[in-house]
Amino acid sequence: MSAMIKVENLTHIYSKDTPFEKAAIKDVNLEIEEGEFVGVIGHTGSGKSTLIQHLNGLLKPDSGKIYIDGQDIWENKKNIRQVRFNVGLVFQYPEYQLFEETVAKDIAFGPTNMGLSQDEINERVEQAIEFVGLSRDLLQKSPFELSGGQKRRVAIAGVIAMRPKVLILDEPTAGLDPKGRDRILSQIKDYHKRTGSTILLVSHSMEDIAKFANKALVMNESKLFAYDTVENIFKQSDSISKMGLSVPQITKVFDKLSEKGYFTNENIYTVKYATDLLLKHLKKEEQ
Repeated sequence: MSAMIKVENLTHIYSKDTPFEKAAIKDVNLEIEEGEFVGVIGHTGSGKSTLIQHLNGLLKPDSGKIYIDGQDIWENKKNIRQVRFNVGLVFQYPEYQLFEETVAKDIAFGPTNMGLSQDEINERVEQAIEFVGLSRDLLQKSPFELSGGQKRRVAIAGVIAMRPKVLILDEPTAGLDPKGRDRILSQIKDYHKRTGSTILLVSHSMEDIAKFANKALVMNESKLFAYDTVENIFKQSDSISKMGLSVPQITKVFDKLSEKGYFTNENIYTVKYATDLLLKHLKKEEQ
């Protein structure tokens, strides 16, 4: 598979040439293949938000290059608008960016700016609202009549309607209750399955990363610490804990069991896997 995202020697410095100069990201090299679902983790100030804002051209590198689907995004500055259609970025609390008088108009905002025909825009709006699990009956309502979780899904639908090759979501479940959180993440996973898009999910919840992502990208102190399968990342539970990050709670439980001589060769990071393993173990005990 070819790399959908390629980052070469990427460095970005804030407040350059002032006493407050700070490298937000330093010499990052990274390749993410097309169709991956990547969890992005790192403590506050690790560089993860700066990294994702480079991927759709919101920030410009001080040095280094970014390629999306083989194209250097800064090769021609005039093309940066197209890059933002190809790399959709959903910020934290995106519902605060809703502004149109109807849900349909809000979702149509991106596709309209792409210069598409009205028929194509309508089709994309209807498909996008279906992807996020909302009823078409809401299309003519004001977004401000909706619940917090519904507003969040409308905002995500607005980015999905542009059919980006890469969808980046920065803490898309922040502030939602557990039910709303699971609903949004399940719909993003379903969207990934149905479209094969490349997805980057920034989250503080290691449980969410373990449950939904295939790969994990860890930023630490402005550098890329690791990019690997979720399983291999959570095998490094000691290193991750030293960074001030938390591994999934189920991993901590099985680490303790491992110390006592149980399940020593297992790397457990999802509740489902843990349940299956325990059931298998109990059946053996019964025999």
